[in-house]
Amino acid sequence: MVQVGGKPRERAPGKVTKPGRLRALLDRPLAEIDAEALEQWVVRETNDRPTTAALGFRLMRAFVNWCAEHPKYRHIVHADACAAKRTREKLGRPKARNDALRREQLRAWFAEVRKLAPVPAAYLQLLLLTGARREELMQLRWKDVDFRWKALRLRDKVEGERTIPLTPYAAALLRDLQARNATPPPVPRRLRQKTSSELLAVQQWKPSPWVFASRSAASGRLQDPRGAHTQALAAAGLPHMTLHGLRRSFGTLAEWVECPVGIVAQIRGHKPSAIAEKHYRVRPLDLLRLWHERIEVWILTEAGIDLPKPTAGGLRVVDSRSTDWLSSRCNS
Repeated sequence: MVQVGGKPRERAPGKVTKPGRLRALLDRPLAEIDAEALEQWVVRETNDRPTTAALGFRLMRAFVNWCAEHPKYRHIVHADACAAKRTREKLGRPKARNDALRREQLRAWFAEVRKLAPVPAAYLQLLLLTGARREELMQLRWKDVDFRWKALRLRDKVEGERTIPLTPYAAALLRDLQARNATPPPVPRRLRQKTSSELLAVQQWKPSPWVFASRSAASGRLQDPRGAHTQALAAAGLPHMTLHGLRRSFGTLAEWVECPVGIVAQIRGHKPSAIAEKHYRVRPLDLLRLWHERIEVWILTEAGIDLPKPTAGGLRVVDSRSTDWLSSRCNS
């Protein structure tokens, strides 16, 4: 939003980056950023990309509010710069997205996503099967994965940290990534007969601490899987869907197994929406696992994917239809 622009683009040789949306405002002295300047900026930016303009306005409002509370800047900034009703009306009201996978789309979506490279394929499937936020799942480390007690520890933006169940199919995906992560890269044939800095780098190799590791990324982990997801959607003939749409899909598809809303919210990391949820519901991880596995089994069944076989001494995947049959037998 604030970059100067004019720098060479890495993915498009010969082209340069454009200035950020807020650059034109921040080039002014702080004392000149008033309501009129904000209105002119909104009119100019909404004609091009209204969604990005609305995001830039919210960021600018947060910056102005921070300056108004800071002793050093409170006498310079116009605290009411973003308060004009006319300016907010020109931005328009944001429309709630409704992109989510439907029941009949699961088979095509899984078929194409599973054809992707192992890391993005596992990431996208886990995003759907856990309902997690895109960033908190990308930041997952191997120390946060507990195969023994079947749990995942995520960095939650609301509570700081939350623990959710590790379901059988999700565990199978992570075990495959763990095996790949523990396999050292092959030594190039041209380096086997001589010593060099490249050979030394191969010898000093160690597994990545990131679950969704990436050798090409500077951070060492997956950064932007949107391209892979867009590719899979196009191959499956499905409409465009954001990564957050997969999180929305989890909550929508969970209703097919009549999962309690409070359990879905706790798995996804939403704040309790009622007094009873906040003060009178203490759900252990085992209760969350019971419903989470039912959701996973239903999604995989609709997608036509074979369920993972139970491990010796581990938990058994139970379909909700099996529990209904068991209850009827017990009642009889």
